[in-house]
Amino acid sequence: MKNKTGFLPGEGEAQPSRCPDNTAFKQQRLPAWKPQLTIASVLSSFFLIGAFCLLVGVCLVLSANSVREIQIDYSDKCSNCSKLRENSSNWNKECHCSVNFTLKEDILGDVFMYYGLQNFYQNHRRYVMSRSDAQLLGRNVNIQRSYCAPFSTYRNGTPMAPCGAIANSMFNDTIDLFYNRNSSVIQVPLLKTGNSWWTDKNVKFRNPKSYNLSSAFAGTARPPYWHKPVYQLDEEDERNNGYVNDDFIIWMRVSAFATFRNLYRRVRRVRHFAEGLPAGNYTFHISYNFPVTRFKGRKHVILSTVVWSGGSNPFLGIAYLVSGTAATLTGFVITGIHLKLRKKKTYFQRQ
Repeated sequence: MKNKTGFLPGEGEAQPSRCPDNTAFKQQRLPAWKPQLTIASVLSSFFLIGAFCLLVGVCLVLSANSVREIQIDYSDKCSNCSKLRENSSNWNKECHCSVNFTLKEDILGDVFMYYGLQNFYQNHRRYVMSRSDAQLLGRNVNIQRSYCAPFSTYRNGTPMAPCGAIANSMFNDTIDLFYNRNSSVIQVPLLKTGNSWWTDKNVKFRNPKSYNLSSAFAGTARPPYWHKPVYQLDEEDERNNGYVNDDFIIWMRVSAFATFRNLYRRVRRVRHFAEGLPAGNYTFHISYNFPVTRFKGRKHVILSTVVWSGGSNPFLGIAYLVSGTAATLTGFVITGIHLKLRKKKTYFQRQ
C-alpha cells in the first residue's frame, strides 16, 4: 500500500544509520592509560604497602598498650545478691554489695567506667528485631503490629513502654565509686550524661510531646523486668529521662559478640580527681539487680582511659601487622620466583 508520497514504505526514503555517532566517546577514542606491570612496579607496590601496614600496626598496638585499665569481676563477690536474683519473685527486694580494690598507680586523664557482660548473646535475629523504632521516636503507634511480641502488651491490653526484648533486658545495676583517703571516704563524682552518640540522643530517640513525662506515658506500663517506669529513669534531670536516657540509649545499641562492654559513667575531673584517679584504695558500691546465673554469665566493672586510637583493643593493630607481614612476604616470594626464572632464561640463552 502506497503512502501519501506515492512510494511504498521503504522506497526512495533514506534508512536511519545504525552506526554509533562519530564522537570520541562512542568511537572509543578517549585518552586512556594502561599500567605496565613490570617487576619493579609490582615489587615496589608490595613492599611499600607492607611497610605502611607494619608501621601503622606498630603504632596502633603501642597506643592500645598504653591504655591504663583495671577490670573487676563482681559476679562471685556479690554471690548473696546473685542467689537472691535467681528467684524472679524477689524483684522488689533490694540487695547491695561492696567490692574493694587498690590502684597501685595514678590513672591520669579522662577515666571512663564501663560495665561488662559475658556470655550474654544480643546477636539473635529475633532479639535484635524486638523493638519499635517508631515508638522510640515518641510517636503514637500500634505496637501490636511491631516485632516487640511477646513484650508488647500485657494480658489486659496495656502497652509496654518501651516495648521489645532489648528494652526489657536492660542492664539495671547501680554502681557507685568511693575513694578511701586516709580515714575519710570520698564519693567519686561521676557523669551520667554525654555518654551516648549525638545521633542517638538527638535523632533516633524522642520522648512523646506533653507538658510532663508522666502524662506523656499515661496509659502505658513498664516492661516486666523493670523496677520503675521509663519516665523515672532519671528524675533529677528531665533532659536525661524517658527514651532519651543515656543508659537506655547505650543499651539499645546491641553488641555483635557475647562478651561486650558498654559505657556507664565518666569520672568528673574536679577536686581530688582533677588529674584523674589517684593511687589508693577504692570501693565499688553496687545495687545488684541484673541476674546472670541463669545463662552462666559474668559481670564486670572496668575503669579505663582512652587514647587517640580508642580503647585497649589491639585488634586493629594486629590486623594491620598481619596484612603488612603478608604483603612483605608476598614481595619476597615474587622476588625469589623472578630471580629463579631469570637464571633459567639466561642459562637457555647461553645454550
